[in-house]
Amino acid sequence: LFVDPLLQFESQLNIIESSFKMVFAIPSLEKVREMGTSEDDKEDLENLYQSILNMFEETLLILVSKDFYKLQILKDMIIWMNEDTSYLQERVMMIISSVLSFASKKVKRYASIDAPCLGVLAAELSLLCFHNDPLITHQASLGMCYLLWIAKCQNGKNDLPSPLIDTKNLSLIILFVEFLLMDLQQDKTKITQYVGQTLKPSLLTDFVWSLLMRLSSSNCVTAFEASTMLKMTLEYHAHKVTMVSKIVDAIYKQLCEHSSHVMRHTLLRVITLLIRSSPKKVIFQLMDYPIPADNTLLLMWQAAGSESRMAPHVLKTILLILKGKPGEMQDSLMERRRFSLDTTNMMPVAASQALCTLLPISSYKRAVAEFFPQLLMALMLQLFYSSDLRLMIKDRLYARDALRVLLNCSGLQKVDMALKKKNCWNQFSQVLSHHHRVYLVAKTLSDYNFPQFPETLHYLYKLSVEGPRRSEDSVIIVIFFTELLNNFFKDPFPEEFLVLFRNWVNDPNPAVSKLSLQKIASMAPVENVRSLLISILDAFFSKDKTVIIWALLTLRKLLGKLNKVTYSSLSTRIASSYYPLMDHSNGGIRSMAIYHFGELLKDMSQYPWILNDMVTGGLVPLILFLEDTEIRVAKACKYTLKICASELNWSTSYLLKDKHHNFELVVLNICKNLLISHESYITNLISDTLGFLRSSRIYLRRASVILIGYLTKLGSHLLLREEIEVMLDVLRDEDPVIRELAEITYRDFKEMSLKLTSSNFKQIFRRLFSLIYLKKLKPLYNWPDNLADSL
Repeated sequence: LFVDPLLQFESQLNIIESSFKMVFAIPSLEKVREMGTSEDDKEDLENLYQSILNMFEETLLILVSKDFYKLQILKDMIIWMNEDTSYLQERVMMIISSVLSFASKKVKRYASIDAPCLGVLAAELSLLCFHNDPLITHQASLGMCYLLWIAKCQNGKNDLPSPLIDTKNLSLIILFVEFLLMDLQQDKTKITQYVGQTLKPSLLTDFVWSLLMRLSSSNCVTAFEASTMLKMTLEYHAHKVTMVSKIVDAIYKQLCEHSSHVMRHTLLRVITLLIRSSPKKVIFQLMDYPIPADNTLLLMWQAAGSESRMAPHVLKTILLILKGKPGEMQDSLMERRRFSLDTTNMMPVAASQALCTLLPISSYKRAVAEFFPQLLMALMLQLFYSSDLRLMIKDRLYARDALRVLLNCSGLQKVDMALKKKNCWNQFSQVLSHHHRVYLVAKTLSDYNFPQFPETLHYLYKLSVEGPRRSEDSVIIVIFFTELLNNFFKDPFPEEFLVLFRNWVNDPNPAVSKLSLQKIASMAPVENVRSLLISILDAFFSKDKTVIIWALLTLRKLLGKLNKVTYSSLSTRIASSYYPLMDHSNGGIRSMAIYHFGELLKDMSQYPWILNDMVTGGLVPLILFLEDTEIRVAKACKYTLKICASELNWSTSYLLKDKHHNFELVVLNICKNLLISHESYITNLISDTLGFLRSSRIYLRRASVILIGYLTKLGSHLLLREEIEVMLDVLRDEDPVIRELAEITYRDFKEMSLKLTSSNFKQIFRRLFSLIYLKKLKPLYNWPDNLADSL
C-alpha cells in the first residue's frame, strides 16, 4: 500500500508534537520524587519518569534512522520549547543533542543523505549557544558540532581541522566534536565561520533566512544575537547566499513595519553586505517596487550605495535597467529578470529615481566620472521615452531630475543653470519638440567645453557603430553626436565619422535618414564623395516621401560642389535614379525629380555623348506627365523638355509654351525629331511607353496610347509584324476615351501589320518613305479637341 511520504511525515509530526507537549510538561525529576511516600515509590516514579523520556527519545531515533529528512522534527522541537519556558528545556536539548549524535554516527554509511533542515536547525542551535542557562548552552554547542559533522559528510568534504586528519571512524567524530566545542563555546565569530564554510549554499541561505526572521523576535536577547550572527555570516559568506531577491523583499516588508532602531540598522546593513556579492540581484529587486519610491525604499537605496567599491557594479546594473523602455510589455516570463510577475516594465523609471539618490553620494564620485557618457545617453533616451508616454509620476519626471543631478555631480553646474535659463528642463515634460531639447542639451554642453567630451564622443561613436537597441534611439544618438561634432570639428568631418553619416542615410528610421541628409547637405566638399552620392541615390527608394525629398535636395547641393570629371562619371547613374521618381505616387517628388533631371542635363551639356542616352532614358515620362493633373508636375515636364530640345537642337520649345501647348502636337513634333536624329532609340521608347499602359492613372494611359501610336507610325520600318501584333493585344481598356483613342491606333497598327515585311530592301525603302511622309503627317487623334466632351 502506497503512502504519500509528505502526508506520512505530517501525521508523524502531529503525533510527536502532541507527545512532546505531554512529556515535557511533566514536573522536574525532583518534584516527581517528592510525590512518593516511600523510597520504593520514589524509585518507581523515577524509573517511570526516565522510561517516558527514553521512549520519546527512542521514537525519534527510530524515525531518524529510517530517514534523515526527519531531523526536521528537532527544529520544530526547539520552536515548541521556546514557545513555553515551563517545558523541561535542558532535557529537550539533551534529546536533540543525542539524536544528532546518533545521526552523525550513521551518516558515513550513506553515499548521500536528504537533510534539507540543517540550515534552519543550525540557526536555532546557534542562538541557543548563547542561552543564559549553561546546560542548554553546552547541549546546543554539542548539537551544533554534530550537525556540522553531518553537513561535512553530506557535502563529501575532507577539509577537517588538521589535528583530526589522521584519525578514523568513531573516534574521529569524538575528536571533531571536542575540537569544535573548544572553538564554538560562546564565540559567535567561530560559529558563523564554521557554519559559512560547512553548509552548502541552499542550507546557508536557510540559515540566513532563519536569523533574519528572528530579528523580529519579542525576546530582545534573541533578536540581538540573531542580528550579530546574521551580520557576521554575511560579512564573510554572502557570496554563498541564494534567493537574494526574496531576502531583500522580506527586509523591505520588515522595514515598512514599525521596526526598532537597532533592527532597522541591522536590516540596512544586510542590504549593504548583500550588495557586495550580488549587486545585480539586489538592485533589480529594489527597482521592482511601486514608483515613486517611499521613504523605506530610499533608505534601502542609500544602504546599497554605502559600499563605495561596489559603485561601478551598481551603476552598471542600473544602466542595464535603463536600456528598457518604460511601459513596454514583456512578451514572456523567460524575459523577466524581476522578482515580481508584473508584465509592465516600469523599472527604468525607478532606476532614474534611484540615481537621484545614488549619484550625489561622495563615494560614487569616481564611478560617476567613469560612467558619465553611458549615464548621460541613457537618461537622454529615458527622457525621450518618458515624455513620449507621458510617464510623469506626481508631476515628476525622474529621468530629467537624474540628468540634472548627473550634471551637478560632474562639475557641470553651469550647464545645468544655462539649460534652466533656456527653460529646457520645464519643456522636457512636453511631447512636442523633444528632438530640439536634445539638441539644446548637446549644444549647451559643447558651448561650455565640457571636459567629458572625449569619452562621450567615443561612447557615441561606439553606439553608432554597434547600432542602438531600438530604431527610435538612433534619432537621439544622431542629434547628440552631430551637435558634438559640429562644435569640435571643422567641415568636412574625419572619414571615420563620414562613414556613419553615409550609413545613416539609409537607416530604417526616416527621422535618422533626414538628419543625416541635412548634415551632408551642409558639409564642405569631401574627398570620398562617390560612396556618399551612391548612398544618397539609394535613399531614392525609401518608403518615406520626406526622406526622398531630402535626398533629392541633398544630391543637388553636393553636385554643385563636384568637379566636372567626377560629376560626368556619375551622371548616368544619377540619371537612372531619377527615372523611377518621375513616376512616383507623390506629385511633389515627381515634379522635383523632373526638375532636377533637367538641371542634370544642363550640367552635362558639354558631354553630348552622355546626353543622348540620358535624354532618351527619361523621355517617355517627360512626355506623358505633360498630361499630369498636378500643374507643378506638368510645368516641370515643360521645363525639362525645353532643356532637352535646346541641347538636342529640336524645334519643340515653342510648342511647350502655355499659349501654344497642345499635347498631341508636342508628341508629333518630338517623334519627328526622334526619327531624324535618334532613330535607333525608337524601339526602346515604344517599350517604355507600353509599360505605362498598365498604369492606374487614366491620364497616363490616354497619353500612352497617343505616344505609342506616333512612335509606331513613324518607326514602323523598325518593327517586325510579330511586335505589332503583340501591341494590338495591349490596346484594350475600360475607359471610353482610351478605347476611342485605341481604336484609331488599332486601325493604324492593322494597316502597318499588313505592309510589314522582313525584306531589307523594302525596309530601307519604307524608311525613306517615312522621312518624306513625316513632313506631311497631320495629327491622328485631334487630341484633346475632338474628345473634350468625353473627359
